[in-house]
Amino acid sequence: MKKFLLGVGVGYVLGTKAGRGRYEQIVRTYRKLIDHPMVQGAAGVARAKLGERTGRGRRA
Repeated sequence: MKKFLLGVGVGYVLGTKAGRGRYEQIVRTYRKLIDHPMVQGAAGVARAKLGERTGRGRRA
């Protein structure tokens, strides 16, 4: 959640400096990136590893 808010904040700042069109372009690119299957897979692996280290992962 923190990374999402950071991304929104950075997008907002860059968008206000570059104009609305550029802001929309940044948002579209960000959304494409986070929706990409490889990024989703890497995020899932990272969450699982983090869960193992913190003891919050699912246990069979």
